[in-house]
Amino acid sequence: MGEIEDAIERADQESFTREPPKTLKGQITYLMKQLKTTKAVAREVGVSQRSVERYLKGERKHPPKDIADRINSSVRSRWQPQVRKRRRKQATATGGITVETRARFGYTAPVGTTDDGRFRRLTVHLPPAYAQRLFDARETGAGDQEMRGIIAEGFKEVYFQDGGGRAIGLSDVAINDIDYLDLDY
Repeated sequence: MGEIEDAIERADQESFTREPPKTLKGQITYLMKQLKTTKAVAREVGVSQRSVERYLKGERKHPPKDIADRINSSVRSRWQPQVRKRRRKQATATGGITVETRARFGYTAPVGTTDDGRFRRLTVHLPPAYAQRLFDARETGAGDQEMRGIIAEGFKEVYFQDGGGRAIGLSDVAINDIDYLDLDY
């Protein structure tokens, strides 16, 4: 996963109205309800069908860390899909998306002005159209670079050009060397 993909996942998880199951047995039971068979759960988390049966019965309570992480990740990715859907719909319709980052921004500017990239800490609220483009790109399996481009375009319009009020000659903005990136919607 890339930085932006991780940020979207964190934003989704912050919107949970209830916490997902914490115990191994609770997580496996939840996955069984979602995927219906022990074979499907085993395939999802990368263990044998027999291991899933043992987790379900409580015979094994402490899987290796990497397996426990995969189980937890699988549960969290399926948890409260309606809450996620509602929040995303709100972001794409009226709310927009807030991006907080510390990264190196570079841009192409007219001759006679500076276009040296430098680190900036920015918190910018992007309009709903950018939220829609970002979610659409994620759904179609776009890479981190493409999603960075969408955010950079939003930063160009909203922050650098202030909606067309300044820096009119600015043509391209690039986000590089991301220190951290966080999304909220």
